[in-house]
Amino acid sequence: GVPCVAGKDYVGNLCLINADGSGLRRLTYDQDQNWNPAVKNDGTVMYLRWEYTDSAHYFSRIVFDMYPDGREQRAMYGSNSYWPNSLFYARPIPGADTKFVGVVIGHHGVARMGELVLFDTAKGRQEASGAVQRIPGWGKPVKSIVMDRLANDAWPKFLHPYPLSDKYFLVAAKPSASANWGLYLVDVFDNLLLLKEVPGNALLEPIPLKAQKKPPVIPDQIKPDSKEATVYITDIYTGPGLRGVKRGTVKTLLVYAYEYAFRNTGGHQSIGLEGPWDVRKIIGSVPVYEDGSASFKIPSNVPVALLPLDEQGRSMQMFRSWFVGMPGETVSCVGCHENRDTPPPARDTIAYKKEPAMPAPWRGPFRGFSFNREVQPMLDKYCVGCHDGSTKVTLHSGALNMPDFRSGKTGHGNYPQSYLELMPYIRRNGPEGDWTGPVNPLEFGSNAQQIFQMLRKGHHNVKMDAEAWDRLHMWVNMNVPCWGRWNEYKPIDATKIDRIRELRKKYAGVEVTSEDLPIVELPKANFQKPAAMDAKAPEAPEVKGWPMAAEAAKAAQQKLGKVENSVDLGGGVAIKLAYIPSGSFAMGNAGSPFNDENQIFKATVKKSFWMGTTEITLKQFRQFRQEFKNGYYDRHHKDHVNPGYDMDADENFPAIRISEKEAADFCQWLSKKSGRKVRLPTETEWEWACRAGSASELNYGDRNTDFSALANLSDLTMRNLAVSGVNPQPMWPVKGKQDIGVVPQKYQIAMDYEPHDARFYDGALQLAKVGSYQPNAWGLYDMHGNVAEWTDTDYAPYPAAGAVKDQSLLPDPSRAMVGKVVRGGSWHDRPYRAASGFRIAYPEWQRPYDVGFRIVVED
Repeated sequence: GVPCVAGKDYVGNLCLINADGSGLRRLTYDQDQNWNPAVKNDGTVMYLRWEYTDSAHYFSRIVFDMYPDGREQRAMYGSNSYWPNSLFYARPIPGADTKFVGVVIGHHGVARMGELVLFDTAKGRQEASGAVQRIPGWGKPVKSIVMDRLANDAWPKFLHPYPLSDKYFLVAAKPSASANWGLYLVDVFDNLLLLKEVPGNALLEPIPLKAQKKPPVIPDQIKPDSKEATVYITDIYTGPGLRGVKRGTVKTLLVYAYEYAFRNTGGHQSIGLEGPWDVRKIIGSVPVYEDGSASFKIPSNVPVALLPLDEQGRSMQMFRSWFVGMPGETVSCVGCHENRDTPPPARDTIAYKKEPAMPAPWRGPFRGFSFNREVQPMLDKYCVGCHDGSTKVTLHSGALNMPDFRSGKTGHGNYPQSYLELMPYIRRNGPEGDWTGPVNPLEFGSNAQQIFQMLRKGHHNVKMDAEAWDRLHMWVNMNVPCWGRWNEYKPIDATKIDRIRELRKKYAGVEVTSEDLPIVELPKANFQKPAAMDAKAPEAPEVKGWPMAAEAAKAAQQKLGKVENSVDLGGGVAIKLAYIPSGSFAMGNAGSPFNDENQIFKATVKKSFWMGTTEITLKQFRQFRQEFKNGYYDRHHKDHVNPGYDMDADENFPAIRISEKEAADFCQWLSKKSGRKVRLPTETEWEWACRAGSASELNYGDRNTDFSALANLSDLTMRNLAVSGVNPQPMWPVKGKQDIGVVPQKYQIAMDYEPHDARFYDGALQLAKVGSYQPNAWGLYDMHGNVAEWTDTDYAPYPAAGAVKDQSLLPDPSRAMVGKVVRGGSWHDRPYRAASGFRIAYPEWQRPYDVGFRIVVED
């Protein structure tokens, strides 16, 4: 059943059948409908595939092609595209191997009738890159108009085009709302010649009664009795999917399968809240060799997907679709999300010389991933002793949360209480995720999740074993599902399951469903209380002349005789600088006990330096990389008709999704251009500059200080992620801060799960123009919030000087963060994560969604 309407519309997939009615065999194993198969000039088959998988579900009707026996099912046009929303009745142009014509419509609205468009895949395969002409529309470029109900007011409307050449087409058309559906000859020169109409009737599906050139007959190459297919990948690092990822990072590929919704089952929030549409069944993992190649077996006639995992089992990327291997087929691809026209590298690979690997099971047999069975036992072992519901603090408060991680069913979708409490700390790609292309590596990876960052930093000295880490990583890899079987979400009539088994066995040679797979129950675990988890925070050391009041800090700066400066980027663009004096201070933070910030020690900045007064903006960074874009930030719930909130809407927004390496390259470029030494700050310089003499958590106060005019942090505006309707706009507050308690009609409380401090309203949902809030005593803006900032310091748990006598109280070094230190928090963080001493880390090649940078210029 179609998932977005709870399975009420039934789904048809493509099958192959002999002319005498014998030999029926299923070819596609897709989640939603297949439409309009047509044989191309080369004998392959083009068709429309409709899917809903971790993607923008309004825009995932993609033109595919394949061999007539089902082999090599590949996206032909429209993958990762918002236009065309839907492309029905596509047919190839006679004698033109790369051209076809089709009817473009919206997601909702008039059914499968709309605009007639001519395409050429030699020009492009996404958006309007391959659109040659809209008909009528001679001499006009084809614009990719993205909207719901796209064809409702489009005239003329078309159905069932049959191309005679690349200029002339038979088609059913309705020129105006009052006209009949008639048969027309149309051409690219804007002529519509009526051939036949019958008043009060519709004439449809014209087919010319003339001899056609017969396409070549491609022989079947499948092995009907085989239960396997082989996958061969030349180099996983080829293509944009793993852009920037250091070679050798990917160690294995996780192979998993989908169980699509039964009839009258499913929906947007059924298997997981803002997570997967379908049950995910883990098959196992296979090796990726040193050269990036891989070769392995998968079950045939089963929709499967792959995830590239590092040595800790963390996924580097999302698949957001599926592929199918026919019995005995070898499915090959060049790399990760590469263009289908990308040629494979001309070299031998390690995988080519080895036997294809069989997937190694993941902690038990092939089964659906269940939160209750895979994750809850880890919570029972390490968390529920403290998170037992006895001290409940709402997500939307200034205090740190004390979620209830006990099991039990409650709330939205009958989800377990523990699931509802844990999932807000996992940012994920839901049903409205950005569909413009592969997401950046680790965009939704576990190292970017608040819960993992907290645990890696030594949360109350909790030290989980390898299995616990692995299970939590897998939960994130699977996009945060709750249920591992459909009948856990909603009871399924046994006769339906029997019928599915019967049909799968008869037409696909597959005999099981998710409901037949084994249930693996872990033994009940007793809570393990961490040693010394109740230890008190250390006292700050005495530092002469520290702390300083704001006036004293300003005086220390002015005493140097230098306060403001700038560095020229060219094109009339400059970066303003503030002069930061040298000095000593108490570095670190008394935050949650036994994380690496629970150390406070004396630190010294020996030399004064210039620092950018703001984070580097889009306008500034584009002097270095002209075409750079921030991209979008995802929304929750539905129904959105664009990629999300536009992070490029203002050129004075800070630049984000920049790796530390790219930030360092910018500094090197600016050094050569300006003749001055430009670099990233060390984390000691950053914290010293941020504090500007203050010893409090934030340079303006503590986490209960109203930051509305002081910083762009996670506040009331985050509730705008929880609105619904077609293309919803930010709605909260309705007018301003005085309306903080007014609830808009389209507010979806079940989707309001992002941790935020609803007491305050800073006026910015996500990015704000740099310098929009009050600066600190040294004239630096946005040191707290807006975007977090790279430093050039390698991460290591505090303190480097060994101030902790009991080393067992430090975070587990095998699970410590790796990479460069990031400071300051972002619009997505509550105040405690933006504190002066708060620190996390990312690999220098990662492009986090809320991290930018500011520069230091040496005197």
